[in-house]
Amino acid sequence: MDIEGGMSGNINDSMAFGVDNAAVICPFMTQSYQESKNCKKELNYADSQNVDIVPVMAQKDWKATQWLGIITAGLLWMDFRPGSEFEKSMTSLTKELMHVTQGKLDTTAPSLPNVANELVSRPGRAFKHLITGKFLAESGQVKFHPASGSRSSLVLRDEPEDTSYWVEERNGEIYYYQNYATDGYLGYDPNGDYIYTKAQHYGAEEWKLIADDTMSTGERAVVIFANFGKKYLAIRGGKLTGVTNKDKDCVWILD
Repeated sequence: MDIEGGMSGNINDSMAFGVDNAAVICPFMTQSYQESKNCKKELNYADSQNVDIVPVMAQKDWKATQWLGIITAGLLWMDFRPGSEFEKSMTSLTKELMHVTQGKLDTTAPSLPNVANELVSRPGRAFKHLITGKFLAESGQVKFHPASGSRSSLVLRDEPEDTSYWVEERNGEIYYYQNYATDGYLGYDPNGDYIYTKAQHYGAEEWKLIADDTMSTGERAVVIFANFGKKYLAIRGGKLTGVTNKDKDCVWILD
């Protein structure tokens, strides 16, 4: 850390070297970080070089604003706030780094800390509902829609399977989720309150993934927001549904 004399020589050269040789950068975000000129230069440079950024929230009751809020907008932050469960936070961060850096890192490197040794690379993201513990999966049942063509329905599974994993595409703050097993894109029809997958993505297949700041367990808790339908993905009455008001039944854990 520069405030502890961790950078030697020309500080700009040190920061540039770090960014240029990084597979991913994890800014530990606090008010002090946001006010640091060196941190601002370093993260702005990382953003301009298209280095993957995984932000870490390290201060309670605070949100990134100004330049830091702009750079990290739409990114899923990891929870290392005081009071979070450190081991779960470490596991969450490790999973996220494995997800972001797939194919970029040497997997034969020396052993990582114990918290990471039992983790395995996943073919995408799996969404586990906080309250029910159910996994979001494609059913394999195809229905024809007069306006949109063939669409597959979604089901809830007790355990993750191939159709429970979703390959993520990001465009700014917009996310698309393509099923790992079937290639169908996750979508939401607000007219019929219907969650489905289809072969192509348009407006109704746009999602926003938002870190849920009410959780303090260190797990990767998120809410999934349908950008076109303006609804949160929830489970109510044992069924998938879109809801206007966010509540605990809208929270999902990224597995």
